[in-house]
Amino acid sequence: MLGPVILAASRSDKMRRFISAAPGTKQVVDRFIAGETVDQVVPIVEDAADKGLEVTLDVVGEDITTPEQAEAARDAYLELIERLKALDLGPRAEMSVKLSMFGQALENGHELALANVRPVVEAAAAIGTTVTLDAEDHTTLDSMFAIHEELRKDFPQTGCVIQSYLFRTEDDARRLAAAGSRVRIVKGAYKEPASVAYQDKAEIDKAYVRITRILMEGEGYPMIGSHDPRLIAIAQELGRQTGRKLDEYEFQMLYGIRSDEHIRLAAEGHRMRVYTAYGTDWYGYFMRRLAEKPANLLFFGRSILTKG
Repeated sequence: MLGPVILAASRSDKMRRFISAAPGTKQVVDRFIAGETVDQVVPIVEDAADKGLEVTLDVVGEDITTPEQAEAARDAYLELIERLKALDLGPRAEMSVKLSMFGQALENGHELALANVRPVVEAAAAIGTTVTLDAEDHTTLDSMFAIHEELRKDFPQTGCVIQSYLFRTEDDARRLAAAGSRVRIVKGAYKEPASVAYQDKAEIDKAYVRITRILMEGEGYPMIGSHDPRLIAIAQELGRQTGRKLDEYEFQMLYGIRSDEHIRLAAEGHRMRVYTAYGTDWYGYFMRRLAEKPANLLFFGRSILTKG
């Protein structure tokens, strides 16, 4: 299986330097990363809105080693929110944040991450939108869920992400599927040990369906993060079985992947949100996209062998 190898490479400085220098890298990165600056990503948000789509914006960058870097990450999100406010795009765009980017792995990281993310959540609420806390590797989740619970006291619309490959997730889903909650379900894209996570794709998919059912049967707002046509069709059927209207859940897909499907689902009346990443520190995000789907890796392999 290539996935674990690629995920290991995502933490290698040597591989980072090699891939960054490869001649075809920019062509592939541009497929998944919307740009490096706010100026580059704002037109993409406007275009999505014109097509009846919504977005969730991720300022990429997880390798935070100092409190100053964590504060800079916070400020990058605050800058984004100010731009969305000026263009009246708040209702069309939410934010996705990784708490590692806000200092979660540093000394006193839980408190630091909470202190840094709170003003972002507050500023997002002020322009009519919200923030979703992305899930990372399993060692960070108790802290993420605790921060999520704390933020929801003042900002109940704050969302979070759960991952179907983890054994714990069905219990987490039952706890989270309460009135007013917003929960994104994804398969998971970190290298996890067999002691905590399913390793077989079929088992991960079965868990995804069980968890989607839990969310659909609950009182919260499910966000279905998948490009898999079968899982999308199952989610639609579960929505029908549980009596949900089309605006009582949504689909989410990555920028640059299955763009025609984005339009199709929106045309059917579904809420369709495009996960749109931007920023200069793209490497870790990019490598997880390669690990998720072999076709992405083949596309990249052909590109890096292309000169010029």
